[in-house]
Amino acid sequence: MKNKSNLPFNKSNYKLMIIGIIIIFMGFFIMTLDNEEYGYGFLGLTLGPIIVLFGFIFQFFAIFYKGK
Repeated sequence: MKNKSNLPFNKSNYKLMIIGIIIIFMGFFIMTLDNEEYGYGFLGLTLGPIIVLFGFIFQFFAIFYKGK
């Protein structure tokens, strides 16, 4: 018989969540690197938000991931 933990997440879920948080912070950091006035350049309006959105999608995956 296998002992099943009562916790909702296992170790792999937490690792994936930490990776997702790092991706989100990287997206916000990339937005701050934009040298255009008020952040209206490519980094502030396009690349950074896409990376942040990917980070949130990755977080969604990390929450619902059923590892071993």
